[in-house]
Amino acid sequence: MSNWLKIYGNRRLLCLIGLSFSSGLPLALTRSTLQAWLVAEKVDLSIVGAFSLVGLPYALKVFWAPLMDRFSPPWLGKRRGWIVSIQVLLAAAILLLGRSSPAAFPALVGFAALVTAFLSASQDIAIDGYRADVLREKELGAGGATVVVGYRSALLVSGALALILSDHVSWRMVYTLMAAIMLGNSFFTLAAPEPETKVVSPKSLKEAVVKPLTGYFKRSGAVEMLLFIMVYKLGCVLAGAMATPFLLNIGFSRSDVGLAYKVFGLLSTVAGAIAGGGIISRIGINRSLWVFGFLQAVAGFSFAALALIGKSYPAMIASIGLENICGGMGDAALFAFMISLCEKRFTVTQYALLTSFMAVAAIVAGAPTGAAALALGWPLFFSLSVLGGVPGIVLLARFAPWNGIKAGESVSGSIEKFGL
Repeated sequence: MSNWLKIYGNRRLLCLIGLSFSSGLPLALTRSTLQAWLVAEKVDLSIVGAFSLVGLPYALKVFWAPLMDRFSPPWLGKRRGWIVSIQVLLAAAILLLGRSSPAAFPALVGFAALVTAFLSASQDIAIDGYRADVLREKELGAGGATVVVGYRSALLVSGALALILSDHVSWRMVYTLMAAIMLGNSFFTLAAPEPETKVVSPKSLKEAVVKPLTGYFKRSGAVEMLLFIMVYKLGCVLAGAMATPFLLNIGFSRSDVGLAYKVFGLLSTVAGAIAGGGIISRIGINRSLWVFGFLQAVAGFSFAALALIGKSYPAMIASIGLENICGGMGDAALFAFMISLCEKRFTVTQYALLTSFMAVAAIVAGAPTGAAALALGWPLFFSLSVLGGVPGIVLLARFAPWNGIKAGESVSGSIEKFGL
């Protein structure tokens, strides 16, 4: 216990959990929670479907990340100045979104949601940069865990809690409460320490745009590294995309799915991330990627087993728990690995590049899963989804050898970066 307190109990990690919570809070408010509001207001389903485009800023943030690296507000340092400023704007945007009328003015709701998503993606850029700047070498694993813990906890608040509240108060009140929570998160930003090593901003836009991208792509194997980041979680993405329809299809109620998959699953992911961060601090990023890669792949068989068993609450809980714990461990390792690849001078742009590719991969890979499940049936679909973990494990031999050099060394040469 003392070792866990030593890892997670310092000011940097505690504040990062709060910042990660702030990062995750707006996501459901512009996606699942917003969709539920639109449906409740009898908005046409074709319009509801079009609202998925609101998430584009998360995939495109790499294009304005260099601007946030080059310029910064004249308060609270290079990263925290951006974070607290955006948090205030986000609170205002969420408040505006909640005061819109989906039935009467869906276009205005769409605009407000798009602004909220743009600000949220911008906040992610600044928080990712701050995380990479402030973490010490041995804290990368725990830092990856803070992403999962804070982010997933926020999804529980802005997703499950918001939906429950909507049955008792107006949607305007729900979004007003979420805006207040977002504003309250600024206190984590104010309490967060400045990085021990000052990070110098690029001197020009050319330096902010060109050097980070050329610095990354000039490395041998840089494109393959992006492929690895895209496929490391592929098995989890394939299985997770169909988890909710699968559980409903075999006879579980919406309440069952909400409590078990959304709440218990989220708590299991958080537990896995915390455990993963501790393990990474002991055995390093490379070995953790191997261990967690195999675990999250094999965990896919748990849903295949549930498909064969049928409606069984103990089996459902076991399947959800195993899949999410192993997935949380893999999340912590992958985030730590991506941070380790970034040059300290260009963390914002390079990390935005990596996470943008990860986001695009999740969207593209999830698209055909419904047709695949219909064609194959649930047991075979989930069994074959396990194969989605194979490409990432194969690429590990090159990019993160078990007894090899530091994470990313094979592609980054001798550039200044975080190590294991």
